[in-house]
Amino acid sequence: MSDDQTPIAEITVDEAEPLLASGALLLDVREDDEWVAGHAPPAVHIPMGEVADRLAELPEGRTVVCICRAGGRSMSVANLLAGSGYDVVNLAGGMQVWESSGRPVVTDDGGAGRVV
Repeated sequence: MSDDQTPIAEITVDEAEPLLASGALLLDVREDDEWVAGHAPPAVHIPMGEVADRLAELPEGRTVVCICRAGGRSMSVANLLAGSGYDVVNLAGGMQVWESSGRPVVTDDGGAGRVV
């Protein structure tokens, strides 16, 4: 990351809702075991270590909202995506804040999930 790179915006869960409703992609970059335990229903999962190799799976022309457990890993991914030309923001506080704010956390089969 160069010193002149524009800082990535951090948004709240409340700010993320209208973005997601208008077509933004929620990208969960946590590890597989974290995803399996529970994730946000609208999220797409690509672990942090795989994002650079899987950029082709991300839609162009849509805002990407990055999320992890607490916000650090997703900020790193957001910087990578911004450097690759994506319109990207980071969800401050990650899945911990998503869950604590009462948003749903589910497993792949739609059951109740939890953030680990």
